Amino acid sequence: MILETRHSIPEILSRQPPFRVLNGAELGILATGTQEFRVAKHEVLFQKGDCTRGMYLVITGQVKLYLPSQGGSEKIVHMASAGESFGEEGAFIDRHCPVSAQATRDSILLHLDHGVLLRAVERSPILARALLTRLANRMCQLIENMETCVQRNSAQRVVHFLTQNMPTGVDSFAVELEANKQTIASQLNLAPETFSRVLSRLSRDGYIRVNGRNITVVNVRELRDYAG
Repeated sequence: MILETRHSIPEILSRQPPFRVLNGAELGILATGTQEFRVAKHEVLFQKGDCTRGMYLVITGQVKLYLPSQGGSEKIVHMASAGESFGEEGAFIDRHCPVSAQATRDSILLHLDHGVLLRAVERSPILARALLTRLANRMCQLIENMETCVQRNSAQRVVHFLTQNMPTGVDSFAVELEANKQTIASQLNLAPETFSRVLSRLSRDGYIRVNGRNITVVNVRELRDYAG
């Protein structure tokens, strides 16, 4: 990681959802323990078991959080995009990282030191609530992902992935894949070949149209009926 000093840390923090509730003085104090880093695509931020002593916030880019295995494969736990945070275990309970982290794009990150962050939380119940809400939402997302991987077949996993963030009240919509098929397959606990095969079958049967990373769901109701 390359340390960045070109931007105003308080200004960056003021635009991030968890910290918008802080006033200028509070942001200034928090900024004293915050550093900005530039991370290259494929660069590893930390390995499972490392001690980060703070929380990371993605400003631009994307970071993959994953569980490595001795065989060289990996299980992706979460893809953290702009505005999302990770590594809270190093900030709030001083635990070693349960996952590894690697940038999947050129990214800009903030690292918030655990001591300064804890003091900010103690002084601001509104900030504490905002961070707790974020962690609770992530827990729900992890449980939903676990359900997807354990209780659904391959077609159901792909359909759920395609429809989980669809607009409300629409009959059809477009999805742009933010990661490559191998990464998405890992998130769904599928082999890449299986993921591609399901997409091909859905396309052949007229449920979706695939154009590179752009996928159009032709009929939401019929696609969901297909997956049961």
